[in-house]
Amino acid sequence: MLLKSLALQKIVNMASAEREEERQAKVASLLKDIRSGEEKSIIEALKALKVNGDDQVIKPIIKVWNAGVSDLAEQEIITFLGDIKSTTSADTLMSILLDTAYNAIHLPLLTTIWNSKVDYSEYIVEFVNLAVKHDFMVSLECLTIIENMEGPFEEHHILDAEILLREYVDREKDNQNVDDKKFSLILELSKLINSFDERTM
Repeated sequence: MLLKSLALQKIVNMASAEREEERQAKVASLLKDIRSGEEKSIIEALKALKVNGDDQVIKPIIKVWNAGVSDLAEQEIITFLGDIKSTTSADTLMSILLDTAYNAIHLPLLTTIWNSKVDYSEYIVEFVNLAVKHDFMVSLECLTIIENMEGPFEEHHILDAEILLREYVDREKDNQNVDDKKFSLILELSKLINSFDERTM
């Protein structure tokens, strides 16, 4: 009986491994279509990747987007990224967002994050860092993302975020060329972060 059970398990495992191989081959083929840069191929491949894809497809898709695609293909990519529900996708998206090679698509990439169903609470410090380093529009997107975070937050993350914001205010308050809109927004962000103190773990 035990031998029968082991044999059956082996067959199930082999079938599962074969299915995974087929899926990986399909994903590789779809990514090739995306890399072609052709609008129709990109859109069709994205539809198929909603079913067959996983976190490993995110970076190749964003690389193609960063290199330049049609407006329609860009909208489809934004929708695709916004629809991702995998919590592990946050790691991949954050590493891309913090990579200066992708600065050209910062704004739309941030938009996909605040439209996303994934919680980015553990990355609060990274978003504050982006807000103080970049222009008003990036800061505004970061504020929107932080406003929508569910928490709870690690206490040291809140402290680190408060330090970054305080340093920015101290550095820029006497700067004659400071962007007033951004400065006001950072002050607003500081108040928001302070209000998170009661939502720490």
